[in-house]
Amino acid sequence: MYKAELVGVLGCPVAENPTGVMQEAAFQAVGLNWRYLTIEVQPENLADAIRGVRAFGMRGLNLTIPHKVAVIAHLDDLTPAARAIGAVNTVRREDGRLIGENTDGKGFLRGLRADAGRDPAGQRVVILGAGGAARAIATELALAGATELTVVNRTASRAEAMIADLAAATGLGARYVPWVGPYAVPPDADILVNATSIGLFPDTGAMPDVDLDSAPPHLLVADAVFNPPETRLLAAAKARGLAVLDGLSMLVYQGVIGFEYWTGQAAPEAVMKDALRRALSGE
Repeated sequence: MYKAELVGVLGCPVAENPTGVMQEAAFQAVGLNWRYLTIEVQPENLADAIRGVRAFGMRGLNLTIPHKVAVIAHLDDLTPAARAIGAVNTVRREDGRLIGENTDGKGFLRGLRADAGRDPAGQRVVILGAGGAARAIATELALAGATELTVVNRTASRAEAMIADLAAATGLGARYVPWVGPYAVPPDADILVNATSIGLFPDTGAMPDVDLDSAPPHLLVADAVFNPPETRLLAAAKARGLAVLDGLSMLVYQGVIGFEYWTGQAAPEAVMKDALRRALSGE
């Protein structure tokens, strides 16, 4: 059969997004004639792009910055998780309809357990940021039993909206801390998550304005930034002897979940991890 099934990612900018390398390696490993397209779409062209997705019969999509919220208006339905989070990073075609899902938080949670060996139940979590990634991660951590959640963000209205939505979806009452100057990590925190894009390529010299001096020795520092895999934040945490979880973990596992969501087959996790690490190391 010569006809390939199509999936892809829409974003702006998207040239440095390595998801296609990971998914193409997975398709090849399991013998699927599928192709993953990396497509740059300006915000004003998103509606036309989704019409194109429908016209091409594409089997699914990933969405990245800045389309995760805007795409919702162009879809037929959302899963309960995506509706609770208010952002979509994965779409699948089902009986001709486009269904939005959010696998970011699920990918983070899977990596937290599998790669960091940390169960979020009973944990005190600090999340930097209040965007789509922060919402997804916070929602999944709350559903998994995190007992305290602090949202650190510069814009109060955005953080307060996230906290209200989180409470409605999960019942967990998070608290907001204004991000003014260096944020001092509290000594009773268990997990610190950078859910902002600070430190993402090409701004690899940037680091979230946090002070790790008071961080407890058991603190796990996690970064949603995947490129570079070792951000300045993670390097600083390692220098203090703290456990870390890099953004590759979340990216791989959300990709694994997306692969299974689209194809109905088990994903070759090891192949996907290896392809992603090779791509980001320039091999």
